Amino acid sequence: MDEELDSDDGNPNSVLAQEYSELVAILRCQLDSVVMQLIQTVPAGSVWLNRQTPGGSAAPSDHIEAMLQYFSRANTAECSNFLQTVCLLCEGIPMHLESKLMSVAGYSCSDALNNLSTGTSCLENEDAASSVTDQQPLTPPAEEQLTKRPRIDYWEQYKAEVAGSLQRRWKRLSEGLLKDVQPDKIWVSIRTANRVRDRPDQTPSSAERGGRTPEPDGDDGWPESRLTLESFLQGCTGKVTVLAGKPGSGKTLVMSFIGQQWTKGLGPIPSSHLFVLLEFRQLNLLSDPLSLSELLFHHYLPTNGDNEAKQAVVDYLISNPEQSCWVLDGYDEFQKKLKRHRVQNERLDPEKPLPVSELISGLLSRRLLAGSTVLVTSRVRDVVDLDGWSDKVGELLLWDQREIKEGVSNFFSAKDGDLAADAAEILFSSRHLLAMSSLPALCNICCVFLQHLLHRHAGKIKMPGEKGVEVKKKRLDIEKKDAQTPDGMSDSESCSQKAQHGENSEETLMDGAKSRSTFTFTSAQIPATQTQIYLAAVAAFLSRHPDRTGGNDAAETSGFSESTKFAWKTVILPAAELCELSQLAWRGLEESRIIFLDEDVPLQTLESSIKSGLFSQVEVRGRDGGVVNAYCFLHLTVQEFLAALRIMTSTDVSDADLKKRFSLKTRWTTKSDQKTVFTDSLYLYVCGLASSDCTPALEVVAKATGIKAAQSWVQKRQALVLKLLKALCRSATLTGPKILQLCHCVQESQNQQLAQQVVSVRPTLELRNFCLLPSDIEALAFVVSSVGTKGVGLDFGACSMELECLDTLSRCQYIHYLSFRSRKYGDKFAEKLSSVLPRFTALRKLEFCGASLSSEGAVSLASGLQNCSSVTELNFSDNNLQDEGIRRIADVLAKLQNLTSVKLGRNNTSLEAADCLVKHVSSCSNIQQVHADGIKELTLTFSQKSESNSRKIKPEASVRLLNQKWTKSGMQNLAKSLSRCPSLSELDLSGGEWDEETLKMLIQFVPSFSITERIILNDSCSSVQSLVILTTLLSDCPSVMEMNIRLQDPVQVSVEFSAGREKPANVSSKTLCLSRCNLQPIDLERVWKSLGASSDLSDLDLSCNKLGDKGLKKLLDFLPRLSKIQQINFSGNDVGVDGVVLLAGALCSSNRLTHVYISDGGKDQVMLQFSSDTSNGKLKTKLFRINRRSLTASDVNKVCRKLVQCGTSLELELTHCSFAEKSIENLLRELPKMSTLQRLNVSNSILSTFDALTLISCFPDNHQVSSVELSPQGESFIRFAGIKAEQVNCRLTDFSFKEENLVLLDRLNQILQQTRQFSYLDLSGNQLEDEGVRCLLESLPNIRVSSFINLSKNRLSQQGALHVATTLCTCTNVSAVEVSLGEDERCLIWFTQKGGGEKTLSVKDSKLQCDHLLRLANIVSECQSLTKVELKNNMLQSEWIENFVTALNVNLRGCTISVEERWIGGDDAAFLLRRCLRLHKPVQTIRIDDKTLQLVLMDNMESDVAFSAQSAIKNISVSNSSVEGDKLLCSLLPSLPNLTSLSVGIKDSTVAEELLHVILSSTSIQSLNLSGVLISDAAAQTLTRLLPRLRSFKSSHCVWSAAGRLLLIETLKKSAALEELCLDAAMQLNEDCSRGLAQTLRNMRSLQILKLDEIVKSSGQPEADVVLDLLAGMEELNLIQEIQLGGWRMGDGGIQKLTGILPGWKDLRTISLSKNLVSDPSGEKLLEALSGCRHLEELHLSRNHIGDLTAARMALVLPSMSLLSVLDISENRVGNEGLFSLSRAIMSLKNLRKIHLTSVGSSELSAVAASLSHCPFIEDVGFGWNNCEDAVALELANVLPVCHHLTRIDLECNSVSAGGVEALVRALRCCPALQVIRLWKNKVSWSEAQRFSQMERRLNFSST
Repeated sequence: MDEELDSDDGNPNSVLAQEYSELVAILRCQLDSVVMQLIQTVPAGSVWLNRQTPGGSAAPSDHIEAMLQYFSRANTAECSNFLQTVCLLCEGIPMHLESKLMSVAGYSCSDALNNLSTGTSCLENEDAASSVTDQQPLTPPAEEQLTKRPRIDYWEQYKAEVAGSLQRRWKRLSEGLLKDVQPDKIWVSIRTANRVRDRPDQTPSSAERGGRTPEPDGDDGWPESRLTLESFLQGCTGKVTVLAGKPGSGKTLVMSFIGQQWTKGLGPIPSSHLFVLLEFRQLNLLSDPLSLSELLFHHYLPTNGDNEAKQAVVDYLISNPEQSCWVLDGYDEFQKKLKRHRVQNERLDPEKPLPVSELISGLLSRRLLAGSTVLVTSRVRDVVDLDGWSDKVGELLLWDQREIKEGVSNFFSAKDGDLAADAAEILFSSRHLLAMSSLPALCNICCVFLQHLLHRHAGKIKMPGEKGVEVKKKRLDIEKKDAQTPDGMSDSESCSQKAQHGENSEETLMDGAKSRSTFTFTSAQIPATQTQIYLAAVAAFLSRHPDRTGGNDAAETSGFSESTKFAWKTVILPAAELCELSQLAWRGLEESRIIFLDEDVPLQTLESSIKSGLFSQVEVRGRDGGVVNAYCFLHLTVQEFLAALRIMTSTDVSDADLKKRFSLKTRWTTKSDQKTVFTDSLYLYVCGLASSDCTPALEVVAKATGIKAAQSWVQKRQALVLKLLKALCRSATLTGPKILQLCHCVQESQNQQLAQQVVSVRPTLELRNFCLLPSDIEALAFVVSSVGTKGVGLDFGACSMELECLDTLSRCQYIHYLSFRSRKYGDKFAEKLSSVLPRFTALRKLEFCGASLSSEGAVSLASGLQNCSSVTELNFSDNNLQDEGIRRIADVLAKLQNLTSVKLGRNNTSLEAADCLVKHVSSCSNIQQVHADGIKELTLTFSQKSESNSRKIKPEASVRLLNQKWTKSGMQNLAKSLSRCPSLSELDLSGGEWDEETLKMLIQFVPSFSITERIILNDSCSSVQSLVILTTLLSDCPSVMEMNIRLQDPVQVSVEFSAGREKPANVSSKTLCLSRCNLQPIDLERVWKSLGASSDLSDLDLSCNKLGDKGLKKLLDFLPRLSKIQQINFSGNDVGVDGVVLLAGALCSSNRLTHVYISDGGKDQVMLQFSSDTSNGKLKTKLFRINRRSLTASDVNKVCRKLVQCGTSLELELTHCSFAEKSIENLLRELPKMSTLQRLNVSNSILSTFDALTLISCFPDNHQVSSVELSPQGESFIRFAGIKAEQVNCRLTDFSFKEENLVLLDRLNQILQQTRQFSYLDLSGNQLEDEGVRCLLESLPNIRVSSFINLSKNRLSQQGALHVATTLCTCTNVSAVEVSLGEDERCLIWFTQKGGGEKTLSVKDSKLQCDHLLRLANIVSECQSLTKVELKNNMLQSEWIENFVTALNVNLRGCTISVEERWIGGDDAAFLLRRCLRLHKPVQTIRIDDKTLQLVLMDNMESDVAFSAQSAIKNISVSNSSVEGDKLLCSLLPSLPNLTSLSVGIKDSTVAEELLHVILSSTSIQSLNLSGVLISDAAAQTLTRLLPRLRSFKSSHCVWSAAGRLLLIETLKKSAALEELCLDAAMQLNEDCSRGLAQTLRNMRSLQILKLDEIVKSSGQPEADVVLDLLAGMEELNLIQEIQLGGWRMGDGGIQKLTGILPGWKDLRTISLSKNLVSDPSGEKLLEALSGCRHLEELHLSRNHIGDLTAARMALVLPSMSLLSVLDISENRVGNEGLFSLSRAIMSLKNLRKIHLTSVGSSELSAVAASLSHCPFIEDVGFGWNNCEDAVALELANVLPVCHHLTRIDLECNSVSAGGVEALVRALRCCPALQVIRLWKNKVSWSEAQRFSQMERRLNFSST
């Protein structure tokens, strides 16, 4: 209401005079028509108009002041009427002024209206009167005039009713309030209101760490600034203001207090406003849409007036929305989210019923009652929903310790004042109680718990598990003590009021401390977790029931055992009530309800809960406006705790429900988060109840719920919670807030193992951009303390925290990394941190960067750091330390002996800071590096003690001061500091753009520096004069070894020093690089002068300057003074032709100049290389290379004429050059004159076929040419021999002889025919095609070739292939032809020197047709000396094969015809055999094996009479036939009268029996080979009859019965005529069989071939005995030629026995002793015994233990075995020495075809590879699995050109790199016979392998 008026204010004239200025302002804002109506109220004839401005008509507004002055002196009636008229007609009058005017004027509305209705005017001035009457009628409608006053009265009446309601509300709330609410002492932190945005996770990525910390806009939007609530609410009228705070912080109480202040005309809300206070918790009950009127009169406060009054109030509210204040309390408890509309300016209809959320959002968005004042309270979490609507946002700050003390004191001062000090002491000793008490509501709960605790412990008692303490007995009457929380208050109200107490709380505590007796509690006697405090507090509240006594409720209460930590024995736990309350809390949680009606709560529980204080009663209005009783828990957390208790004690909550509710909540909220009215603490209490300390309490409550076996059920539920918590601990994806919440959960669970898992997953806990409370730090401390000595890191980024948090943090002893990043951390924070730093005994790394640290804070940190001896890393970058702060930090570094690095960059420093750190290098012995980069970086690096102790010489420091603006004086100071440094490895002063004087100052001091490695001066000097100054160091400073200068951008300067030792008189050679320095020829004189009289330069780089030919001449003139020069780089200096000629002359005239490289005409590269020593007279081959240049005929003449003068061996390279006309001819004329020329390289220079033919035309004239290789796509060179070359190697490949170049083929033929002799001729890839090849073959008889002609890749067709085949007939010296038209396109013609002899033909992959095959038969028939025809994969049909053989000449004797096709095998094999037998050809042998048909014609025919195959056939071998084929074979055998040898592989035993019977009846068969046959007993009986007449019997992989084996052995005793016997492990010999075999061997003196591999393995008796018996049986086998005893494991004893037998085997040709455990000494004896076997051809000794002794013996024995062709010693242990010995032996093995040295235990096979050049017939080389490197590959590449028969090389599983493979690829061009090189598992990447495979298909990088 309005303030009371004094006596003077009762007079209308006085009021008008008081409010004169405000009325003038109001009237000037009105319409002219309104002002004119007021003017008309002036009585006629008044003199006020005489004072108006003369001169015509005036505007109505010009008369306002005169009018007001008139009425201020008029009589009371006139003045009252005037004031009433003003109130009725004018708009925008403030409420307080309008009320004041109406009150003083009285009610004379009727008179005023009558005066206005007369319409007459008494104005004396006619002009004025006419101006008024000319206007339209100005009188407002009568209805409007008559209703304004009643509307104002209704408005004032409703305001009075609201004031009364608010006063009653405050009276109810303040009944238990012991201290007035003081807005000037309540603190609020403020922030700028955010527009709509989500909350980001500002945890920086790894890439952002170390940089400047970005400044967030506060912790979750809250900055550090704060102000009082009174100041915060100033100016809130007409705006939307949000006041946030934690639940229980007093928001509701503050809003009620503001309403009470409004009723008194005080506070921030003007009394003229309507004050509407709405609670969201009650708005939740409004489900139906309602209008603004219904919201006011049905929900907020019904009015006593009728509908007319309601409508008048609403109309006034709508017309004057700025005169209303809407307080919306507890938005966090609203169950709906407020919606935002796309059309923001769309107004809402206040008369239209809308959902309550629409009405609220309309108020906030100004779409409803725009201009009204809105105050909203909410939790911080939900403020994000109001972003974009709020004009100002603030947060109620938590209580500090002083306020907590006041609260505790005022709580106990009423009745238990003597306990106040004890309670405060207990509270401040418990970190959980103290953290809870920072909220007024929770402080009240803690006080109730402490009150109960102190009452229970009054008197002499002994605490369980603790020593007794004396306590003065106090008689406390708990039964008479009322609950502290009055009925009708909300949770926040009832809690917050406890925060407002008297001002003498500290004195009260002190007085209590003096009067009380000693009262001590240990930490073990206080609940250990927040959950346990809630459990004890709820029990304490329930014990305050007035009807409850301490020990009379045994049926409903139960105590805990004395074994638990907290003294639970003193706590009475009413299980039944807890069960009912927890059920209610859980139901509310499920339904998102916090208000309960009478019907929701059992009556007894409701009464006891209200009386005990656990429930608060609230008023709720229904739809009709009536009051409904409702109730809520004391605090939301109490409801959540009780719900958690229900989860842990009731089967109503399933495991699935628990898992659904169990999730961590983040403090960073977004608009997308689901709305909830609760505090998200449920999971925290669930974790706390999972602690074993709570198990007894849970058992009690669980029993009350009716659970049987409560203990096991509770423990199972606790285990489930711990399991869920363990999964969260293992998650590595949690953000900082969730990590912190996880720490709280783990702390509540009191589980050390879970704490250890948290830090094991995340060794560093990163927390970003939210406020941290001491309780948060306490949770972190619990987790961190569990890690032990392993250590953990804490990284705080922009997290606000009070200084007391650091005290809590200091209890974490095992923190090894601590980081603070934010401008929030300043000097005060650093001062506090310095006091606790020494407590972090395990601290290794400290970061205080991106903060607000000044030199003052640096002093504090330095004082704390000097006691932190374990610190290794410090980071103080991005602060404001300045030079003084850097000095303070640097002074303490010497005391920190374990430091490794200190970062001090971006601290607003100058050069003095860097100089200060350099000075410390001499005083601080462990400084390793000083690094500065402008103002951005300043870092110190230190060496570890272990590093310095491990070296004899102290580690040398380095100084890097980059981008500094040096002056001459500044450089002088720095140089003096550097000269005092004991030893520096590197000095880097790059950047800064010095002048020459500054550079001279530095160079002057350099000789006094102790620098061991280098000085770097990049971007510091850029003139030639600076270059000259620098080069003087090479002569003035002996320790300077190298200098690199580049003056072009980027400027680079480096000076390299020797290793820091004293130099002898003859210092080492030096290097000078002056590349890209813009040097002119004249500048060289200055450089030579700076170098002194004698230069020790070994390397000189003058590249990329502007020296040209003149500069080159000056250089060449200076060469004699460069006595130690090794290399000169003159590239990029525009050297012309004259310069090239100068270089050619210098190469010939200078003895030391050996190599000259010129590229791109001298513009790109010019390099000169020199030999180091020529004193021994051995001059190296000189090389003159010109690359990428266009050569004219004149250029060639000039250069070659200079090079003719060269007296030493010379190589000339003209690569990637283009030859002008006549250039090649001139070159060829000069070549014979260059007598010392050894090699001419023209790679990538001969691109045309014409030029290639021109170049090879030198063959006939130049007899020194030894080899030529020309290709437009690869290497091209001509080699020259010192003497006349006997043969020429010629490769002319990849040119084109088709179309217009076909005419050049005749010239090629002419050149080839004139050449004396070719070793080989390679014409592959020349696009010859059929016609070109035909022309070439016509000249073939006149071309002399000793090895081969390669015509591959020439696009031949089948006709072309046949042309090549005819050479077998037309050329007598052609020995073989190979043609393949497949992907490899091979075409080779091999030659023999002798002429005549055997010839072979191979045609593969050529898709021959029938006519091609017949033509081929004619060619073959014409070649009488043809011995072998191979047709492979030519897609031939069986009929074509038959026709081919039929067409062959009968005189083709002894020829082997081999046909391989995929279809040969199975039934086709048998049918093919029958076709062959029907041929009328003298076929002697037919073999069908592995898709191959082989026919051998007879070679001893007496006449030309045609024989049938059936009569001529002698040998048949079929190994892969089907059963039907085998039967067919049985039917064919009787028709073969001359068959002597049969080899079959039969799988069917019945067919085998039948076959043996057929063989038995055929008397001609003398040789039988059975492979994989199942030998039945009947078949064995048949064999007993057959064996005695056989000369050869082979049994491999056959299956025998025991009786069959014994029968076979007995039969063999009678088979004395056998010459060949083959048995294998499939025989499975037993003891009798072994003994019988030994006796059999004694009788077989005709044996020539004996194969018994692996046969000993199957014997039952001891192997040694079997071996000796069998070897004894071989003593008389003097005719033996081949013996295979592999796998016998005979060992030294068996070898000794064998060596005694070997001398008698004079005709031995093959011996295999693999896998026989042959030792090195035994191997030596074996080789000695074999020395007499002069006919030996194959020696197999793989998989034994032979070594260097055996290899050395081989070197002596093998040369005598001239026929040896196969040597296999794989998988032995031969060392380097043994392999070297073996290599000497191999040189003498001219017939060696196969050598296998796989896995011999050494990688040094280079000598063996080199020795293969002496083996011209070598075909197969195996060097796999030896870890061989490129050296072996290079040796093989060298021997490949001379090994023309080599077909296979195995290099798999070695260490050959891409370089070695490259060499093999180059060598393969000269070895066309080579089929494959295996390179699996070498040091070649997959991409390189792909590249090599595309280059050369014969390289195999796969495992198969």
